[in-house]
Amino acid sequence: MNTLKTYTVEEATKRMERYCAYQERCHKEVHQKLYEMRMIPLAVDQIIDHLLRYNFLNETRFAQAFARGKFRTKKWGRIRIVNELKMRQISKFNIQIALKEIPDSEYYKTFEALAEKRLQQLVSERNLQKKRKKFADYLFYRGWEPELVYGKVYEI
Repeated sequence: MNTLKTYTVEEATKRMERYCAYQERCHKEVHQKLYEMRMIPLAVDQIIDHLLRYNFLNETRFAQAFARGKFRTKKWGRIRIVNELKMRQISKFNIQIALKEIPDSEYYKTFEALAEKRLQQLVSERNLQKKRKKFADYLFYRGWEPELVYGKVYEI
């Protein structure tokens, strides 16, 4: 017999407290998790209200941690970070706050290092057009601004 686990509001609340304490979460992730736990909308609202009140869930904090993390570990540019935050339904206000987590000097230094690394990987590409395209595509995929990317492409 295939029975699915059901949760009381208290059990679900405790579970979601642990879920949010483990790592910063956005509202969308928490909603999704509660939906997967088959909680009714009234319980979902009650649990989310609890998580917000006791600061387990904080969208500004999530956006800041997300921007810092994706920039430092995955070397994402601002465009990719903004798009990913929008996909998670983060407000424009919180996105602006999150982008302030990335200092300009560090941003440009990271871009230069990433561009240099990619150029080293493309050293065997003989066709200049192909080399430029692969180089630009790589940086665009990572979410770097066109003016930065094209500036580097023309240096090749």
